[in-house]
Amino acid sequence: MKFSKEEKEMWLEDWKRSGKKAWAYAKENNLIPQTFCSWVKRTETKIQGGFVEVSRQIKTHIVSLPEIRIEKGGINIYVPLAVWTESSASIIEGLRSAL
Repeated sequence: MKFSKEEKEMWLEDWKRSGKKAWAYAKENNLIPQTFCSWVKRTETKIQGGFVEVSRQIKTHIVSLPEIRIEKGGINIYVPLAVWTESSASIIEGLRSAL
């Protein structure tokens, strides 16, 4: 079944309001999930596909956060202290398996 541009836009707007995953929304509304997901992808590509002008007057501030440094051989790993405090056991486990 072919849909007009307006119908596709209507389906996409309704889907965005639903908060559901595209695949589930399509199935619930008797649309072909692959087709509907391709509409979503094309819409997202159009939204992301342009350039945004950035003013030269924007000033950046680099904030140095406290961090843990792990150095072994030629590998340097920097972990923000806040992340280390909350997840140190997971980080150490991951490092053991990687090294």
